[in-house]
Amino acid sequence: MNAVRLPVTEAVRETQSSQSALGECVGRTVRRYLADIGDTECAEGLHALVIREVEGPLLREVLAFHDGNQSRAAAVLGINRATLRKKLATHGLL
Repeated sequence: MNAVRLPVTEAVRETQSSQSALGECVGRTVRRYLADIGDTECAEGLHALVIREVEGPLLREVLAFHDGNQSRAAAVLGINRATLRKKLATHGLL
């Protein structure tokens, strides 16, 4: 891989101008996580870790916003209701 690694301050400045508030929050959190672990590898992979940590709260908040209506929550999430129910069960939210 021949990726160019920007200094942290440049990477932060470059992304702040074009990211949404949610993107900025994720970026800050991932940068902090990476700084905390240093060169230690995440056993399950960083992508899997982030998805696992973010998906449960996302489902919980969208479902609560729609007063528990799974059909509306699924529509907002862009997934079908059966998939939503499967994810809710996986995260212990049913």
